[in-house]
Amino acid sequence: MRKRSCGVLLHITSLPSPYGVGDLGAGAYRFADFLAKAKQGFWQILPLNPTDPALGSSPYYSPSAFANNTMLINPDLIVQNGLLEKNDIESIPSLLNERVDYRNATPYKKKLFYKTYERFKENRSNNYGYEKFCLENSYWLEDYALFVVLKEHFHGQVWSEWPREIRDRKPESLQILKEQHQDRIGLEKFLQHVFYQQWTSFKKYCNNKGIQIIGDMPIYVCYDSADVWANPDLFKLNENKQPSFVAGVPPDYFSKTGQLWGNPVYQWKRLKETGYNWWIQRIKHNLNLFDMIRVDHFRGFVAYWEVASGEETAINGRWVEAPAEDFFTTLRKRFSHLPIIAEDLGIITDNVREIMRHFEFPGMKVLQFAFSGNISTNPYAPHNHVKDCIIYTGTHDNNTTKGWFEKDATKEERENLFHYLGREVSVQNINWEFIKMAMLSVANLTIIPMQDILGLGEEARMNRPATTEGNWVWRLLPDQLTPALTQILREMTEIYGRS
Repeated sequence: MRKRSCGVLLHITSLPSPYGVGDLGAGAYRFADFLAKAKQGFWQILPLNPTDPALGSSPYYSPSAFANNTMLINPDLIVQNGLLEKNDIESIPSLLNERVDYRNATPYKKKLFYKTYERFKENRSNNYGYEKFCLENSYWLEDYALFVVLKEHFHGQVWSEWPREIRDRKPESLQILKEQHQDRIGLEKFLQHVFYQQWTSFKKYCNNKGIQIIGDMPIYVCYDSADVWANPDLFKLNENKQPSFVAGVPPDYFSKTGQLWGNPVYQWKRLKETGYNWWIQRIKHNLNLFDMIRVDHFRGFVAYWEVASGEETAINGRWVEAPAEDFFTTLRKRFSHLPIIAEDLGIITDNVREIMRHFEFPGMKVLQFAFSGNISTNPYAPHNHVKDCIIYTGTHDNNTTKGWFEKDATKEERENLFHYLGREVSVQNINWEFIKMAMLSVANLTIIPMQDILGLGEEARMNRPATTEGNWVWRLLPDQLTPALTQILREMTEIYGRS
């Protein structure tokens, strides 16, 4: 962040792979090679946490804030490690290439995972790495593996509906279940180890090519998660271990009823009493995975909107202050390097900006927001940018730039854009015009979604907020990474001093 650079936003699931879901195999390494040839210094991804098909496979709604998505494990790399034979992975079912195919990929990979684990158990002579991983990650791994198995055992019930002694984590009752499901628990721990092995090798490859990985960390966790089940005192829950209050945002220009997310809110008083230990563990865990962390809904660390459980909208909520200064001061003492990017989109108050300034956390600017209202004072307009920020053409929650221009931009926004550029532009060129503006910006870091580099329309959008169908399924096709595209991106990167 101290020099001009740029990078690309693309989630791992969007990579090419013959296994239905983008993974950490050859497609990931080829994309890293593309970034290096195009002189890109950063690769931003979405959260790596496990996803749930019942929640639309969103990486922002996960049963764990620490575990990783084992669907991103690549079978070819398991073959290379000797735990599968080549013929074990040859009978690949008919899987989609142009879209993420969770429905068919999941049972296929699970079958391979069971076989891999059985081979691993047959030869425990070289399991030092596994034992070391389990020991170093026991503070979250034990609870997560047990939680996954208990969810299966209780047929998917929310954990607060489990038998009281299991809901309340009575040691003797948990021990019985651990013994009954020892092998299944071992499988979950083993798969987390396999993911970590593949991820560590892949990140090292990227770093050696001069590419830093920007991870994504949602501020809140899901209620039906190992985190809340194992740490109920850290959240505002009632006597039945159900949320007393849930998170959201109040009514604003974009929504008359606000947004009701449903995540349990933190019991910050209790967190402070523990020295913020849970958060310190979470930050440490993420810094072990990534070079930088984008924190989603950063303003929630300063003040958060809580709504009583049972409300149907976010209207009847209230702002509650959080101990932001004490919290980040504690983190600063614990971590000599705290590379956090604050997601500060939307209505941000002065006290949030002050925390960001005091702790030197860069914020975000999105060009799609730059052409509404009075452009001269619009903070997203390029002439109002500052060095210490990250400029995006759009994010995973936005339409693609071409889709925005065709479908979302108002007549006023298009006219303001044309006036700003000094000429009209066509839909065929709008993506490169936005990329050029982002590159020209004084902001030290520019991040461009891969869909905008390819000039794709609304069909390539990653997520539509407040919807649950058709999200998180866009895929990059292997033949889209052409030498011509690499050259265009490299030349633009060099011209604007970002290589």
